[in-house]
Amino acid sequence: MFRNIPTITKNLLLINIIAFLATLVLSQFNLREFGKLHFFMASDFHIYQLITYQFLHADLTHIFFNMFALWMFGCVIERVWGPQRYLIYYLVCGIGAGLCQELVQYIEFSSSGLQGISLSELIPVQTSSGTVMMTVADYLNGWGTIGASGAVYGILLAFGMTFPNERIFIFPLPVPIKAKWFIIIYAAIELFSALGASGDNVAHMAHLGGMIFGLLLILYWRRHPGSLNIGNGRQFFENMKRNFEARKGSKSASQQQTDTRQSGYGPTREDDMEYNARKQQRQAEIDAILDKIRKSGYDSLTKEEKQRLFEASRER
Repeated sequence: MFRNIPTITKNLLLINIIAFLATLVLSQFNLREFGKLHFFMASDFHIYQLITYQFLHADLTHIFFNMFALWMFGCVIERVWGPQRYLIYYLVCGIGAGLCQELVQYIEFSSSGLQGISLSELIPVQTSSGTVMMTVADYLNGWGTIGASGAVYGILLAFGMTFPNERIFIFPLPVPIKAKWFIIIYAAIELFSALGASGDNVAHMAHLGGMIFGLLLILYWRRHPGSLNIGNGRQFFENMKRNFEARKGSKSASQQQTDTRQSGYGPTREDDMEYNARKQQRQAEIDAILDKIRKSGYDSLTKEEKQRLFEASRER
């Protein structure tokens, strides 16, 4: 099963799992404190934390749900977009989520009355064990963000925009819903949670930030199709079809050269006609599937049609 996971998604899963295990085994080094995204005005902030925070998680539940969503939706998006652009998208969403969280923390800092106060000054801070006195510097260093959720929410958005009519089962709903409605509902929940200031220690604005940056990147790519052909998934399959046919044509030409050397005769007109007929038949079949996706969505494909597309995808 693990062998069938695309390369980038597989490596992202491995890095997150290894990083989580490292934080448990090497707890004395406090890797979470070193790699989490600190508030940019805190002394412990470093620019590399915009990357490292994405691979750290608070507990088993945190990493399980993030990795499950990454596996479930990331595999599909990587196959559609290809590994390079998929990785760029993932990192941009994760970094964008971190920047949004930094903005939220700056707004909180500006409204807290701490501006202009010396970093060494003691202030009362409410904690779970009561009120304690700490310096402003230590208080700001306590603000931190970890988790792949921002990037994962970007992947969810990508799936919903690429296959809007694909039906998916989401617990606890008893019936499947279309991906586009699933994404809208999730985004609305995060927005209301962020505005509600529930104090649940969840970076809701980071989740929304991942979706916002993902949306901006997808819209940019759609306006500049030379940089990435995604559309509704159709362009990917058309490019895949052309690559597939080119590779088949290259193999056929190589085989013809071998036959020519063995027989001493060149290809006949009948060979060319048969090859072109087969090529046109395959193209017609792929076009029919692509038209079906365009008219009715990816979920309208039969199991055999989906299998054919993904088999061609693996041959890219």
